[in-house]
Amino acid sequence: MTQALLELKGLEMRFQGLTALDNVSFVMQPGTIASVIGPNGAGKTTLFNCVTGMYRATAGSVHFDGNDISGLRAHQISRFGIARTFQNLALFSGLTVLDNLLVGAYLQGSSGLLQGAFKTPKARAEQRAALESAYEVLDFLGMTETAHLLPGELPYGRQKQVEFARALMQKSRLVLLDEPMAGMSTPEKSAMTALIKRVQAQFNMSFLIVEHDIPVIMDISDQIMVLDFGRKIAEGTPSQVQTNAAVIAAYLGTEH
Repeated sequence: MTQALLELKGLEMRFQGLTALDNVSFVMQPGTIASVIGPNGAGKTTLFNCVTGMYRATAGSVHFDGNDISGLRAHQISRFGIARTFQNLALFSGLTVLDNLLVGAYLQGSSGLLQGAFKTPKARAEQRAALESAYEVLDFLGMTETAHLLPGELPYGRQKQVEFARALMQKSRLVLLDEPMAGMSTPEKSAMTALIKRVQAQFNMSFLIVEHDIPVIMDISDQIMVLDFGRKIAEGTPSQVQTNAAVIAAYLGTEH
């Protein structure tokens, strides 16, 4: 039996009197694209924050590749092989595209701050490897010509791809994408969808996506979980979810 890549068990997140996640359980297999959808305020980003260590869940647990990562700090979870992007762009505007990608390679190094400051042979070797990896990622994405530009000099869709590229630089097994299509034009959404599929197919990388564009989600996902007011109300394939009565009611309301 295949080891689950990500498993949430009875996850709860409470903020004083507000329950943002209520007993959410979910299993994701390696090499797949899974999505979390739901109306505004359903708890989608809260779930991402619990998985990546930005929040510590009130109850329940998060397991990654069989390891209990509940309660670990964000940087510790990153080292297990989980990366993420954010709903709003989180690029370093004063750094070039290339340097933004090199930031993503930082977690792969082991030379440490002291060796880096004194430019030891080990530190120099890691810097060369990171630079080579960054150019490989840019070439794969068809963005080599942007390497020495600032993010603000690129169209919005390209900036989103830079953030995506930085996540790839972490060489993670699972990448969480928080609204990767937000603010994009239809052609930009098509390009990003194709890019995610290409990375998954070529590198067997897994993606967990939060996205409001339902047609995109139905096209790209192997598995979908639906949240409403912090509770899981449905889970399954795109065809199963889009005909689920509870999902239709959550998005469209019920007729009384």
